[in-house]
Amino acid sequence: MKRSVSVFAALAVAAAVIVTACYAREPRPAAARTATEPFELKPEERNIVQIFRDTSPSVVFISTNALIRRGFAGSPEEVPAGTGSGFIWDTQGHIITNYHVVHDYVQRRGRSVTLTVSLNDQKRYPAEVVGVFPDKELAVLQIDAPSGELHPIRLGQSGDLLVGQTAIAIGNPFGLDHTLTVGVISALGREIQALTGRRISDVIQTDAAINPGNSGGPLINSAGQLIGMNTAIISPSGVNAGIGFAIPVDTILRYADQIVTRGKVTGPGLGIDMLPDHFARRLGLRGVVIGEVERGGSAATAGLQGTKVYTDGSVEVGDIVIAVNGKKVTDIHTLRDVLEPLKVGEEVEITYLRNGGQRKAKLRLQEIEME
Repeated sequence: MKRSVSVFAALAVAAAVIVTACYAREPRPAAARTATEPFELKPEERNIVQIFRDTSPSVVFISTNALIRRGFAGSPEEVPAGTGSGFIWDTQGHIITNYHVVHDYVQRRGRSVTLTVSLNDQKRYPAEVVGVFPDKELAVLQIDAPSGELHPIRLGQSGDLLVGQTAIAIGNPFGLDHTLTVGVISALGREIQALTGRRISDVIQTDAAINPGNSGGPLINSAGQLIGMNTAIISPSGVNAGIGFAIPVDTILRYADQIVTRGKVTGPGLGIDMLPDHFARRLGLRGVVIGEVERGGSAATAGLQGTKVYTDGSVEVGDIVIAVNGKKVTDIHTLRDVLEPLKVGEEVEITYLRNGGQRKAKLRLQEIEME
């Protein structure tokens, strides 16, 4: 009997030793671990981080606010009317953004609408619109801020862009902090429609996420240079779906400096007023019908004729422009596209229809204000 008790005692001691050994081999809780492996950013990551740090001070938040009165006896109350991003153009306080970001302010200017620009350090300044070019979704604002607080964006070029190269979109959608998204240039030479209805050609397409509040912000290359202005997205839901568009920096350069120095954009024209496209369609015509010819202008000198409306209500259709320098013109959009790359004073050959017959005339392009 004593022998069996000692056997059980021996087994109990052995089991205790085994259990103790198992617990002794368990690792320490994760919270107690102190050794960590060093982490280093990859070179491309370091580059993007540095671009964000360098570029963020150039990106601003833009807001428009309207004063409304709730009820007959209510006091005026300021409510948001629109927001977006923009970027600092120079140390004189000029800001570049999309036209649609400030459209409401432009349409209601002087009628209880305010425009404000917030800088990287959260300082807010009232802004004025220097000028706009709606057909290119471009607006230039100005704020009265010390030059030391203004950090102009670094300019690149868009003529040598390649599909597949890195594209970095930076915005300030809420006025609190900046956002960054990274992608590639997914296509070039795209076409989008401006708020005015006119087509904008040679647009950059990117898969870097561009959400509504980022509109007007810069699109940057891997050298930290501006290559475009984020403008629009294609999305059924209104949020990013991987297809965003940016106005090329070459387009911005072409028109922004004109607005800064002159408050408007001018370009080459024929010296005519054009009738709406639906007028030509109703007549079964393809081309641009001349409504009026500017007295003393290029078209008048070349002998082109406008549309005449007689007292009895009858209409004599004017000349119909169908080509410029041999390039076909089918509507107002294509006429503007053909003229856009040409220069004021340059001689062109116009092909037009009159009384069913085709004619040609040479004229020198005159300077006109672009609307």
